[in-house]
Amino acid sequence: MADARPLRATEAAFIAAVHSGDTARFALLTERHRRELQVHCYRMLANYEDAQDMTQETFLRAWKKRESFRGHAALRTWLYRIATNACLDFLEKRNDRTPVPFELPDPDSEVPYLQPYPDRMLPEDPQESVVARETIELAFIIAVQHLPPRQRAVFILRDVLGWPASKAADALELTVASVTSALQRARVTMREQLPDRRLDWRSPATHELSNDERGAVKSYIEAHERNDLDGLTSLLRDDLRFAMLPDPGTVTTTAREAVEGWVSHGLFQRGYDDWRGITTTINRMPAAALYLRTPDDPQYRLFTIAVLHIVDGRIAELTGFDATDKPWLGLPPTL
Repeated sequence: MADARPLRATEAAFIAAVHSGDTARFALLTERHRRELQVHCYRMLANYEDAQDMTQETFLRAWKKRESFRGHAALRTWLYRIATNACLDFLEKRNDRTPVPFELPDPDSEVPYLQPYPDRMLPEDPQESVVARETIELAFIIAVQHLPPRQRAVFILRDVLGWPASKAADALELTVASVTSALQRARVTMREQLPDRRLDWRSPATHELSNDERGAVKSYIEAHERNDLDGLTSLLRDDLRFAMLPDPGTVTTTAREAVEGWVSHGLFQRGYDDWRGITTTINRMPAAALYLRTPDDPQYRLFTIAVLHIVDGRIAELTGFDATDKPWLGLPPTL
């Protein structure tokens, strides 16, 4: 993976740290890339905790392979190569992470290992393509899971990170022709899975929530706090897509049927009718963190987080996650 350019200061400092055995300097130079590497692993794996583990594995492998770094590529590139292959090794060993079969009637319902990604853990530079909203939203992450692992890696390296074919081929130990072919197949799949979404990830991307999005989250929370079922129903589109993970299955349902289904499962009934909520963002998407107070508890406790896709001021997709015992979400445990 050779970049045609002179050795830069960062790479020279890294090589010096390796030769001198300066572990503190080694850690300082690699640690600055942690957040973007973790996002990369998350795109590969769709699971925040696995991405954390593979990022740590990346640093362990980097330390073991430190003598192999010659500065022919940027340190960042070298680390991405290690991270990508760590994820591929992980996927090869996990038979529960095979690509979602196309023949399923609703294939994007079968990603039970999907976890939300807290915005506070994204890299700080909002202009970096690595944190573009369109490439961190849940729909994108789910769509990527339809790709075979190596095809997935090619797609992320080429179309998300913008690597040239030769660089991606070197990282994955493939030919340029193989990378080009894999990318073409991946693009077809992504177009099939995201027909109504923006598919050009190299042009300027959005980052901020719109007024419609903010207003819909506020109204969603207020409907819960008032136990206002009619108000909640009015916020939902009649072609609502709903999932509550890790329970399998995404359903497309009418607004009324969705609310009636939630009530039939106990929500808004005694013991599940005293709500508070706060507006937040997850995967750069609008989200409502919902807190429940049970009759024998003086505090509202974090219960679930609803990640919303808003279209024309109404909720078109709602993905719910169990928010208990997930301190990495960065949400207060009680209100």
